Amino acid sequence: MDLSQRKAEFSLAYLHAVSTVAGFAIYERRVDDESVDCGVAKKGGNGTAKSPRLEVQLKCTHRDVLHEDGVHFPLKRKNYDDLRETELHVPKILVVLLVPEEIKDWLAHSDEEMCLRHCAWWMSLAGADDRAGIETPTVILPKTQRFNPAALQDIMERVGQREHL
Repeated sequence: MDLSQRKAEFSLAYLHAVSTVAGFAIYERRVDDESVDCGVAKKGGNGTAKSPRLEVQLKCTHRDVLHEDGVHFPLKRKNYDDLRETELHVPKILVVLLVPEEIKDWLAHSDEEMCLRHCAWWMSLAGADDRAGIETPTVILPKTQRFNPAALQDIMERVGQREHL
């Protein structure tokens, strides 16, 4: 696989691990035509929306994009526009995974643990500014929005309550 394919697969593995620990299923889209790589599904639930769903655009980078105020990630115009839609039945989020520059450092394991390096951040772009004329808008994912099992559980709870992300 080339580097881009490895990043795509590793980000999917990260999402799968986070979703599994959080207690949710993931489903993959065959065609990524609306900036959605896969979705997260919750069975049942006690919110106003039963069996909530969340769609996810995954990105993975090894570049130096982590700054004091968050992850600065340049996003293709199509992805940016697709993710800022507000009239959706299933909400979408962007998840950006940072990995070490060397592929051999992405994963460490021993008899006691398996460690995926580094981590991911998430954000909803629903309702974001148009940023007309900017071909590759840079989005800033806040450092406070780490994408981990607790965060995903909170996101899915909010989706089940039909709250804005």
